[in-house]
Amino acid sequence: MRWWDIEAILPLEDRLFAGDSPWSAESFWSELAGVPESRWYVVAEEHGVPVAYAGLLAPSIPGEPADVQTIAVAPECQRRGYGSELMNALVAEAARRGAGDLLLDVRTDNEPAKAFYARHGFERIAVRRNYYQGGRDGIVMRRRVRRRAADQAADQAAQER
Repeated sequence: MRWWDIEAILPLEDRLFAGDSPWSAESFWSELAGVPESRWYVVAEEHGVPVAYAGLLAPSIPGEPADVQTIAVAPECQRRGYGSELMNALVAEAARRGAGDLLLDVRTDNEPAKAFYARHGFERIAVRRNYYQGGRDGIVMRRRVRRRAADQAADQAAQER
């Protein structure tokens, strides 16, 4: 994702998250200001138009968790593989950056999202009471991030220096 994607993404953000405080342009600008140091964002397009996007808060120290900041797919493009493609990209980037776990929050009443995350190896680890707008609870989910042994050895060697 780049700054020029923000204008095209905002209507999609509003459609998908209307009842849950959709992100503003300023929120996206703030997130992109952290790229590549602490953030990583990706967009999927059809015919040059963004139809899905996802973002990651990366760990600052190897072994710390990474967080899924957002993942969104246009309703007309859901169940066509975009969500899985983006989630796989987030997991790969979290692994590349040395994350131990990948965390996310989801509304307790969002059954399709919970099922999607479970299919991608996420497990429920906690509940955040009144986390979402309207007093709805959130579920914290975690997926262990598997890293290549060579990458882990390189990180360990760097820490020992």
